[in-house]
Amino acid sequence: MRILFVASEGLPFSKTGGLADVIEALPKALVGLGHEVALVLPCYRGTPTSAVVLPSVTIPMGGTRLRFPAVAEAPAASGIRYFFVDDPAYFDRDHLYGGPTGDYPDNAERYGEFCKVAIEIAKQVWPPDVIHCHDWQSALVPALSRTTYGDDPLVRDIPIVFTIHNMGYHGLFGRDALERAGIPVGVFHPAGIEFFGNVNFLKGGLVFSDYLTTVSRKYAQEIQTREFGYGLDGVVRGRADRLVGILNGVDYGVWSPERDKFIAAKYSARDLSGKQACKQALLELFGLPPEQLTKPVIGIISRLADQKGFDLLAERASELMHEDLLLVVLGTGERKYEELFRALAAAHAGRVGVKIAYDNAIAHKIEAGADMFLMPSRYEPCGLNQIYSLKYGTVPIVRATGGLDDTIESYDVEHGTGTGFKFTEYTGAAMLRSVRQAVHLFADQRIWRRIQLNGMAKDYSWKASAGEYAKVYAAARAARGLPPLQEPVRPAREGAPGARNQKPAATSN
Repeated sequence: MRILFVASEGLPFSKTGGLADVIEALPKALVGLGHEVALVLPCYRGTPTSAVVLPSVTIPMGGTRLRFPAVAEAPAASGIRYFFVDDPAYFDRDHLYGGPTGDYPDNAERYGEFCKVAIEIAKQVWPPDVIHCHDWQSALVPALSRTTYGDDPLVRDIPIVFTIHNMGYHGLFGRDALERAGIPVGVFHPAGIEFFGNVNFLKGGLVFSDYLTTVSRKYAQEIQTREFGYGLDGVVRGRADRLVGILNGVDYGVWSPERDKFIAAKYSARDLSGKQACKQALLELFGLPPEQLTKPVIGIISRLADQKGFDLLAERASELMHEDLLLVVLGTGERKYEELFRALAAAHAGRVGVKIAYDNAIAHKIEAGADMFLMPSRYEPCGLNQIYSLKYGTVPIVRATGGLDDTIESYDVEHGTGTGFKFTEYTGAAMLRSVRQAVHLFADQRIWRRIQLNGMAKDYSWKASAGEYAKVYAAARAARGLPPLQEPVRPAREGAPGARNQKPAATSN
């Protein structure tokens, strides 16, 4: 199957959040299953391109206005082709989506153009068997494919799968965005992209795609509720028969203490001794005294925002710091939380270390060196750090929401089962109880080792999730009346029996 990904960010070229990790890893896993994959991304500042595929694409932007972006590409890697929408006036900027004062005011035009060029790439450059779009920045691809391009024989029958990575981000603009971004008025109605008088890009993806996915089974249920649907829960409920929750995987080639190039010492479930060296290096990095080495270290790596539950931590910060523990924090975000953690570090010198930054190398060092990892999220579609933490023997403390609930099992002292600590009620008191339970059990080395080994034995690699996506792609083709494609044949291992063609398995909802 030829699968064209359309997304606003993806490693190794651009990143603001977990979407970029998915866009790096899932295509690799699909190629590993025998599929062909290409990606369409914006050509942000610093993107290393190697060739121009289309020197100029004519894009209508409302009225008589036209734009003429180019399509560039980078060298293929891991069997994946990379195409970039190259319009410096729109994408050669200091940040991806906005600066210190907020979102860029022309984001509707920027990502409207991006979606139109992605459709032209599917027409002119790399015709796919299915298009896989991600989040609101790519949501006009299905909306335009079924309207503006609805009579185009090269586009109208391409199945489209749309993945919601975070329901809280809509791409919401005033009605004038129709004209500014050249969006046809015919899609601006309650059954289309209209949302209380405004233009809602995300709604376009929800309404016009053949299948919807989101990044955990629990989150697929949550976004159908008023609490987590952000006004679109009714739209999602109306498409529940085409909604599938597929847990994000992780790339253990990058996130594993046995292979990690950033950490002080490598280690494994068979030999955990290197973790102590990583902990010692972490304390040194954050300026915490080495004599604190025997105390439990709680790590936080996060965007510092309300969604991530830091209002709970602010509420209970004083009581938390009365516990016999250390805290290391890496992240950027809302000023009030940046100031909260700076104040904690000042008030508890030698016990709290804070770096207000995004730093991939330090993130790896925290995963390896911390004893526990705190994610008290208000909502968390999937979450990756709790999965990384399991592999590093860093015990997660999480709120039971979205992917956190799907991936972490509460430790049962009586049976020795479970991988971490969970609380359900969204309160500071509930969070603090889980932290205290973890700190209490940390004192028993035998129990703590059991929790670590339980987590390190879990496998959340991308292979199984990629297989689930392949089933959804096949279902999307069937929904458009297209015949099934032949099951991909992967090269047989030497000495192994030859692969046999099999019919694709049906997907379930």
